[in-house]
Amino acid sequence: MSDSVGRVLGTEDATPLSFWVGVGPDAYAQLDDVLTTERQVPGVGTVTVSGVVTAVRSRHEGAQFDSDVFDIAGGLLPAQVQEAAEVTVTRVEPEVFVPPTPGAEVHRATGDERDRALYFDGMTRQIPLGFSRDGQPVFLNADFLDGSRGAHVSISGISGVATKTSFATWLLYSLLHSGAMGAEAANTKALIFNVKGEDLLLLDHDNTRIDDTIREQYRRLGMAPGAFKSVEVLAPPREGDRNGVPDVACRSTGVEAFYWTLGEFCADGMLPFVFADADDDRQQYTMVVHQVAARLRKEARPKDNGAVAIDGQLLTSYRDLVDLICERLSDDDTRTEWAGSAIGLGTVNAFIRRLIASGRDVGRLIRGDLPSRGKAVSSDAQVTVVDLHNLPDRAQRFVVGVVLRTEFERKEKAGTARPLQFVVLDELNKYAPREGTSPIKDILLDIAERGRSLGVILIGAQQTASEVERRIASNSAIRVVGRLDAAEATRPEYGFLTQAQRMRVLMAKPGTMFVGQPELPVPLVVNFPFPAWATRPAEAGHAPTATARSVTAKVDPFDLAGDDEDDIPF
Repeated sequence: MSDSVGRVLGTEDATPLSFWVGVGPDAYAQLDDVLTTERQVPGVGTVTVSGVVTAVRSRHEGAQFDSDVFDIAGGLLPAQVQEAAEVTVTRVEPEVFVPPTPGAEVHRATGDERDRALYFDGMTRQIPLGFSRDGQPVFLNADFLDGSRGAHVSISGISGVATKTSFATWLLYSLLHSGAMGAEAANTKALIFNVKGEDLLLLDHDNTRIDDTIREQYRRLGMAPGAFKSVEVLAPPREGDRNGVPDVACRSTGVEAFYWTLGEFCADGMLPFVFADADDDRQQYTMVVHQVAARLRKEARPKDNGAVAIDGQLLTSYRDLVDLICERLSDDDTRTEWAGSAIGLGTVNAFIRRLIASGRDVGRLIRGDLPSRGKAVSSDAQVTVVDLHNLPDRAQRFVVGVVLRTEFERKEKAGTARPLQFVVLDELNKYAPREGTSPIKDILLDIAERGRSLGVILIGAQQTASEVERRIASNSAIRVVGRLDAAEATRPEYGFLTQAQRMRVLMAKPGTMFVGQPELPVPLVVNFPFPAWATRPAEAGHAPTATARSVTAKVDPFDLAGDDEDDIPF
């Protein structure tokens, strides 16, 4: 039996779902503590009621007026300080839902008692999430992440403060290195879209800031600290570069450029993803988009180095393709074939204006001067990072849409959920907004609703869950919240948080997350360890030997001696 905390109050109603505890004079109770008590039930025996502290109060007993506090403090009035804690019940064993008896002793749960109270005892595959406020490990049931009983993760919080991306990468690291996936972890893949800075481009570099304290935290969670071992970074070609050199500043090895040829663009019907803004779908010119895409698929003939020929005209750049489409749509003789018979000239002109503007954004991604790579975004690495941060908004949408569609179609054709494919996407409220429709939103909805059966698991992050499509949020088995602003915290999307937690998220520190999972009626507050992989160039240690060789140049030109210690630091 653990240390006694106090006794069930008789001045507050005790119910099968919550009760209050009077804290003893030599004890304390804090938010998130796990407490337990017992009751003898006739014909049943001992019923154990366990729960999590969700509110704590302290007051003077014997005071009548606010000013009495001064007299009590001065010893002029008799009164005593009494603390009480509200406990929200998480588990009743056996399931006889009776209220605790007033006066029953309440103690702090530890060891097996704590595991039973938080359902950890029933998690055959535990994914470490971090530590609770009492310094004890907190786990996630892998069944609700890998599709066995549920799938998908929704992470919300203020940008730059809530550490959403850090938690997403930590969750992946824990999943792949904790042993929860068993032998399956070796074949599990992760696709990460990097949308801000170059923070996610160094996942395979050790973090030079970790110390012995952080290493011990990893060991307590059953893992060895370190960087991701199998990582490939894919970045867009530099603007104006004819050789397809990746546009990356923080590293020179283990990175490759991604792009699509004109032949692939036409044959695979990628044009709608150039118009993937939610505002586009509300315009009539989207009818022209699909008509032109169908025409390109029919007329384009692939040539060398990704070029195409249409009506005998050789096209070697996206600009050439745009000019040809505009010419066909402006010609009275060919407009009907390319735009459709019921489309007005104003609608066609609106499409032309948007198409011409797209040349500045996606021109370097759609090439007719480079050979096809088979798949623009493909990798044998376990973790693939697709860098988008140097691209304008339209180009980011194009890449996200095309890549997601390609991966989803690949999993559909495979016909099996294994190996699992995790997709980490930040700014989900931009790609799947609550209002409007777009090709990307349709794909994300498909992943949220059918991805579990196909082995495609979405880890989505956003500043405001209230602005994300409801069906995506509702299909997320795991919901995670970092720091929020006051207006957002009151939205119904955060109804799974307790009232006290809605107030606490307003001041949550970086690294503190509120994690809700289906088995527990109360979200758990988790502090996850500092990343053992570099999150910025200043933290990056030596690149691991296995990934230090450039994909485009199989031999690292800077590796003069062939010794591991001569690898480039980042």
